[in-house]
Amino acid sequence: MIRRAFAALVLAVLPLTATFAGSVRAQDADIIPIDAHAAVDQQAAILYARQLIAAGQLDRAVEAMESFVATHPKGVEAARFLGDLYYRQGRFDKAEAIYLGLLARNSHDKETHNRLGVVYASEARVDDAIFQFQSALPGTDSIKDLVMLHLRKGDLPQYQAEMQRVANANPTDSDLQEELGEVFEALHRPAQAIVYFRRALDSDSTSIAALNGAGMAYLDIHDFTTALGYLNNCLNADPINYACLDNVGVAKIQAGQYGDAISVFTRARRLEPERPEALVNFGYLADLRGDWKRAVAYYVEAISVDPYVPESYVNLGIDYEKNDLYPLAQAALLKGVAAAPYDGRVHYLLARAYAAQGKKELALEQLKAAATSLDPDVAQIAKEETARLTASADSSPL
Repeated sequence: MIRRAFAALVLAVLPLTATFAGSVRAQDADIIPIDAHAAVDQQAAILYARQLIAAGQLDRAVEAMESFVATHPKGVEAARFLGDLYYRQGRFDKAEAIYLGLLARNSHDKETHNRLGVVYASEARVDDAIFQFQSALPGTDSIKDLVMLHLRKGDLPQYQAEMQRVANANPTDSDLQEELGEVFEALHRPAQAIVYFRRALDSDSTSIAALNGAGMAYLDIHDFTTALGYLNNCLNADPINYACLDNVGVAKIQAGQYGDAISVFTRARRLEPERPEALVNFGYLADLRGDWKRAVAYYVEAISVDPYVPESYVNLGIDYEKNDLYPLAQAALLKGVAAAPYDGRVHYLLARAYAAQGKKELALEQLKAAATSLDPDVAQIAKEETARLTASADSSPL
């Protein structure tokens, strides 16, 4: 399970204090020429592409992977990685073609089913996406996506009930217990998620997914000490697991250990520079230091790496709004709504940007969307803001 963990800014104004040091970026001088990899395997090609991405050269990384995949037709991981890069560029047709080709060769390739599900979800092909995500289980991070897709489809209660029925009927099946834990975590019910993650660990104490999931659930209830215990066990089992490493950094932030968090995020960034989570968290730390302009630069870079992750837009919108840059906030958040149409935080922040510019009708439209958020806190503040704006409009002179 790859968890998208972020130390996201709260929706209210956050005090900007503490210390910060920037992330480490690769320079051109550190990049190994592709010719040096002529006789080596696909992992070297992926490493080379990652070095290019870390240096801000995504297009060159794609070109390098295209060349490698064209001459190494058996390189499954390299082809899948190329599909991932196409997706990040918004080239969904090319990503789909790569993934379908891999599945034609191996219909049981769960990682590729998961990737194809992401493409179909981004294209609003709900049933196709659900099929692909279901085909990716167990063993991949498909559950949160399935929760959101069933929310779109309108049958989330039925999906949740079926997941509970199956998990409770098989109490010693670690995968099923872990998956139900993920359902509750996606529904913002961490206490219930913990119950099922711990049940999964009772049957398989080395489950990376359950260790990581338990760590995140404990972070959600602000028990960072227990969270760190689970996340460190996750890293003991898999020292280069990006998700567990990034989540350790989030726990360090909760514990006020900002210097340690920076080191952890730097390691995560070096491991998988094509992912945005560490960049978003660097931005959050810059905000804590009071350097909002540097934070904005990190959030913009995170969007350039992966434009489909909502936390980048959420934190970017908050920073713009705190500095009264409402047109900029509006522009960024409109892109965020397109990238993550079911994220209530993005809708709420866009409503605030509209309201600050006197666009009440547009604000109310966004608040209506935010009020359907699975996050009860977001839904509640959206409803409260709707009432306030409506009362304000009713009391205005005609």
